[in-house]
Amino acid sequence: MGYSTTTKMAAPCRTFFVCASRVPTDLSGLNWPVGKCLFFQQSTLRIRLTARFVNARSIASFRRLESSLNSREPRNVVKNYWEDEESSQDRLLKQVIPLWRSRVPYESQLKWKYHEAAHALKILARKLSAVCPPDSPVQRQAEENGGMCCPLEATKPSPITEGYRNKSSFSINKGLDGNEKTVGLFAGRGRRYNIICVPADRCINMPEAHLQVARLYQQYIRSSPLPACILFHEGGHWREITIRTDMAGDKMVIITFFPGQLSQEDMDVEKSKLVEFFIHGPGKVCNITSLYFQASEKTRSSHLEAPFQLLHGEPYIYETCLGRQFRISPEAFFQTNTLGAEVLYQTIADISGVTADTTLLDICCGTGTIGIVLANSVKKVIGVEVASQAVEDANVNAVLNAVDNAEFLCGKAETVLPRLVPELQNTPEVVAVVDPARKGLNPKVTGAIRNCPSLNRLVYVSCKPRGETMRNFIELCGPPTDKVPGAPFVPVRAVPIDMFPHTRHIELVVLFERQQGHTV
Repeated sequence: MGYSTTTKMAAPCRTFFVCASRVPTDLSGLNWPVGKCLFFQQSTLRIRLTARFVNARSIASFRRLESSLNSREPRNVVKNYWEDEESSQDRLLKQVIPLWRSRVPYESQLKWKYHEAAHALKILARKLSAVCPPDSPVQRQAEENGGMCCPLEATKPSPITEGYRNKSSFSINKGLDGNEKTVGLFAGRGRRYNIICVPADRCINMPEAHLQVARLYQQYIRSSPLPACILFHEGGHWREITIRTDMAGDKMVIITFFPGQLSQEDMDVEKSKLVEFFIHGPGKVCNITSLYFQASEKTRSSHLEAPFQLLHGEPYIYETCLGRQFRISPEAFFQTNTLGAEVLYQTIADISGVTADTTLLDICCGTGTIGIVLANSVKKVIGVEVASQAVEDANVNAVLNAVDNAEFLCGKAETVLPRLVPELQNTPEVVAVVDPARKGLNPKVTGAIRNCPSLNRLVYVSCKPRGETMRNFIELCGPPTDKVPGAPFVPVRAVPIDMFPHTRHIELVVLFERQQGHTV
């Protein structure tokens, strides 16, 4: 088949977009699908297929084409630069704990994270300056705070900087020795199949208890006749393992298994072997409190999609935070750094300004940790969470802590919150706390917050200040519109918290107050 580097793409071919893929130079014998419009680039040893818009019948048809082109290139090839074990460990440390790998002292890490937070606030000030009037409070605050939209306090350190993770997940894939039953973390960039699995023994943010379970799990699956599941369509069974621990030392272990064509009887045999190994055999040194098994046919499955099966021990572990007790189920969310979470929740309590007359609106409440911690300081807590299991855990946690002024609602915040606003119209004082995922809040949520006249104070906890959070900040602080007539908020105080020492991640807590002189 002939091809040309000057072939033009047809204008109507806008049905399907695909990123460039490397393909072998030998293209003989290929039956190209009719209706494809392809653009090729010649390189030294390969041809890169750089189709930008392809009029394909389906994604599946293009995947078949791509598979045929890549058939001569084996998957999971360990490249030459992985031959040295030290270099693979070094690459992993750069990905997991880059600041520790770069030998940055902890005090310097805190200063670096302060500057990261300051940079985010300066970006926000510039973006708000473009949409707000020249005499807005944001403009004045930017002049007073070195270009930042509000004052920024020093980074609050984590009380513990090593072994602070209470949850660790380990994958299974080909290791440096070529063994596909290697338990660890992925190292590599994902291009040309140069990813390998590297044991995490040198990752100082993980406790030894987690690493010990991972090592013994690797020992177990390497002695098992069942293969590892690297790619679903290639079969195999052993997938990943998750370890959760609490401050008391209890351990919950969740083993994820791909059933494939295995019968229920065969899976029951494997479950029995796991119990024998971890409870009575070599793995008993781990002192596992709860051993779970999940047979899942997807990368991630909820309890409703693939139930967590308790093989041995207690169904839950319990964590204590600021004197409160919280039940941890296999998929319950809890801050990864327990002692760091205490710093976070105390900061929220300090800057929120809640009183005995306050109704606290906990949006994206998870298992109810923030609301339950603050329950004694407010009149009422209303939590909103989309995950039904998390709401169930939140209600249990309220009972555990004798909290009788909390209500947790299940549903998407963008659906529940607009219905709540009319009920809160006559509430004298409403303070909202939002701790969303990295994708931030739905615009309907920020609109409902703006349109609630009794809500004059908002605490926003952002785990990625320069990501989607920036959009939420602009929605909260921008001028009123026809769709969002509510008075804007103004950022008045920000506190960075180091929840993940030795990493580049930072938690930024920002207090917003309703702009004076505006009415809803």
